[in-house]
Amino acid sequence: MMSRPELRNRIDDVARAELIRAIETFGHRRETRVVILAAEGRAFSAGGDFDMMRSRQEDRRATERGTFDSRRLLNAIANSPVPVIAAVQGHAVGLGATITLSCDVVVACVGVRIMDPHVKVGLVAGDGGVIVWPQNIGMIRAKRHLLTGKPVLAEEGFAMGMVSDLVERPEDVLPMAREIAAEIAALPPLAVRGTKKSFNAVMRKRLEETLELSLLYEDLSIHSKDLLRALDSIQHGIEPVYEGD
Repeated sequence: MMSRPELRNRIDDVARAELIRAIETFGHRRETRVVILAAEGRAFSAGGDFDMMRSRQEDRRATERGTFDSRRLLNAIANSPVPVIAAVQGHAVGLGATITLSCDVVVACVGVRIMDPHVKVGLVAGDGGVIVWPQNIGMIRAKRHLLTGKPVLAEEGFAMGMVSDLVERPEDVLPMAREIAAEIAALPPLAVRGTKKSFNAVMRKRLEETLELSLLYEDLSIHSKDLLRALDSIQHGIEPVYEGD
């Protein structure tokens, strides 16, 4: 359970490490049948932390650590031997959207926005967006949303195939996720795990093809002046002039 609602459950270094630890620990226990990723508050996750992005401008070692942890997080989900359910009661942004779309089941409520605005803050969508979005909604639609940062409402995502189960209210999300988890948990575990591991092989193949390159491009963009221009525009209302440097 992501429980920092005052920070909109943003993913900073501490949150990412805790999330990796939880998935790797609980997902690999013999008695575990299903993992549910849920959150408290109005947002499922607001994605990356702007202050963290700024701090990495001059700290390449921190960037390398962040890249390593991003890789670990995606691999933790892709290697989970049991199904992972995303209970999306609020907006899922950036890395929050990547986490959501990396899961095996996505429960969301009407009005929730799923979006990856990396390009809007001057970053390459390198931490998995170019992998999980096309797998869920197709390449053309993925390009439309990742190249513009345009959000997808949960009800639109349900029609596209990126949301598996749609509910009306935020308070209905976790009960629905638990109902699905109970349904899966009641099935023969060997069959479920074998099917999940087969799906994992598909996900890992996509990660092997693209993740290293996309993370490299994102690392380069973290140290660009356009990142600072975009953040100043968002946080301080300064009109940006992007120069590609």
